[in-house]
Amino acid sequence: MTLVRWNPFREMENVIDRYNRIYHPQYGKDEGFTVADWAPVVDITETEQEYQIKAELPEVKKDDVKIEVDKGVLTLKGERKTETETKDKKVHKVERFYGSFARSFTLPENTDQDQITAESKDGMLYIHIPKIAEPKPKAIEVAIQ
Repeated sequence: MTLVRWNPFREMENVIDRYNRIYHPQYGKDEGFTVADWAPVVDITETEQEYQIKAELPEVKKDDVKIEVDKGVLTLKGERKTETETKDKKVHKVERFYGSFARSFTLPENTDQDQITAESKDGMLYIHIPKIAEPKPKAIEVAIQ
């Protein structure tokens, strides 16, 4: 009988592989990533006048991005295309995600959905969502007789 030295790191790799195969069906396949596999990271801020969504979209052309608003939900869709491989360049490692992406955000009731604007600058997408001015309470003087 041959003795095999126990390697705790190999055990951990096996556990991680089993987890990935169960919860990430595309794991280990060469088919690429699905829509749910990546999404741009965002920051959401609020001022008195508007909400702003700031999304990181490096190397995504503005023609490849679509913003839709339907029934109070803003959806950001797009695609980051893979670089074409050339014969004089050998790829050693790819860690960035490519392919289609989608993010959806439920808008607050006090937003003006018809006035939403967006701009792209330096790999960032800025979506401006103006607020509707809320009516201020008005005091009424009542004369007592």
